[in-house]
Amino acid sequence: MLSLSEKNNQIASDLYKKYEVKQGLRDENGKGVVAGLTTISTVYPEKVVNGEVVPGVGELRYRGIAIDELVDGFVLEERFGFEETAYLLLFGELPTEKELAEFQQLISSNRTLPTNFVRDVVMKASSADIMNSLSRSVLTLASYDECADDVSLENVLNQSLMLISVFPLLAIYAYHAYNHYNKEESMYIHLPKLEDNLSTAETLLMMLRPDRQYTKQEAQTLDMALILHMEHGGGNNSTFTTRVVTSSGTDTYSTIAAALGSLKGPKHGGANIKVTQMMADLKANITDYSDEAAVHQYLEDLLDKKAFDKKGLIYGMGHAIYSDNDPRAAIFKRYVSKLAEEKGEEARAEYELYTLIERLAPEIIGSKRKMFKGVSANIDFFSGFVYNLLGLPEELYTPIFAIARIVGWSAHRMEELINSKKIIRPAYQEVTEDREYTKMSDR
Repeated sequence: MLSLSEKNNQIASDLYKKYEVKQGLRDENGKGVVAGLTTISTVYPEKVVNGEVVPGVGELRYRGIAIDELVDGFVLEERFGFEETAYLLLFGELPTEKELAEFQQLISSNRTLPTNFVRDVVMKASSADIMNSLSRSVLTLASYDECADDVSLENVLNQSLMLISVFPLLAIYAYHAYNHYNKEESMYIHLPKLEDNLSTAETLLMMLRPDRQYTKQEAQTLDMALILHMEHGGGNNSTFTTRVVTSSGTDTYSTIAAALGSLKGPKHGGANIKVTQMMADLKANITDYSDEAAVHQYLEDLLDKKAFDKKGLIYGMGHAIYSDNDPRAAIFKRYVSKLAEEKGEEARAEYELYTLIERLAPEIIGSKRKMFKGVSANIDFFSGFVYNLLGLPEELYTPIFAIARIVGWSAHRMEELINSKKIIRPAYQEVTEDREYTKMSDR
């Protein structure tokens, strides 16, 4: 039966050109098909000044503000930025000092789950797949909400703020349950305390670690990772999923569960895990990280399908939109460097290996592949390394992404509810020849 399914579902590649269908809803240079309008964020493959393209400068803007300017704003004043950025994306304006304090308190006070929820839901049927555990918890929370199906803006906003608040708990507790029941390790359930007034990054590290301890640099680096993963234009797969499902009129819990299913995919939120696995394979084959010739050969072997998973890819390199520069990676790299410095000699050596690959890979890819645009390191290239330095288990890499991106999903869900009057329903061109029904006796 499988062979029949494969045979009868094949579509000749030339038909996509014939009918001018853009696979993946984007053209050869990565530019996506425009499917809607948004005020929330914008991704530019390059910067344009006075009509001229500035080479090597991609842009990401949150509510019209360049991400580097936004980051510099709270970094210079030595603030954590997750809550401030979340406020901006959700409400469209930067908060005043008073508004930010109230919003931080609102998020903190919402970091609580229904009575016995951790025991009865999170700890039951524990699994290494924390993303599936997250989806299950989100859908179960609907059973505790008397207004689960109410899609009024006020109710959806309240639901969104609650989910943004509890996502760290759902992910960390799900991991601890898995670590205990499946790996027979000790289990720690640390409850966030409102009076501690912790940022989201601090809360994550506190709940994860047995001793609840973390350094300021660790918290700042994780805070930056969350901010840079929080939103990335309406066209990324999970956000588009959010808008498609929202347009059907369904509830918040079903919508976010669908977005989680999208983000889980290795081509989307799971990409940083592939980088980590690739780097582990590289380190198993190369003992001297400073041996540029050996690293160069390994990267060539990756593209020639001779190394790692033999897929012909250097993971963490290139992006669907950006060409010569992913602005998120450029910002994040500064924090990677500082964290590696704090962690010691081994971490610094590994950081140098990453920067060597960052320099070599675009040149090697350009020599071996037909390129329609430039290629550079994306944020996934560094995030797995950072999570490893922070002691985050691999099972939490994609859930950390979800803890950040639910802010963007919530903002897009609100925007879709406010502006959309129609269910999103694209068309597919049929390429099957008509045929007559065959009677059973004649088959």
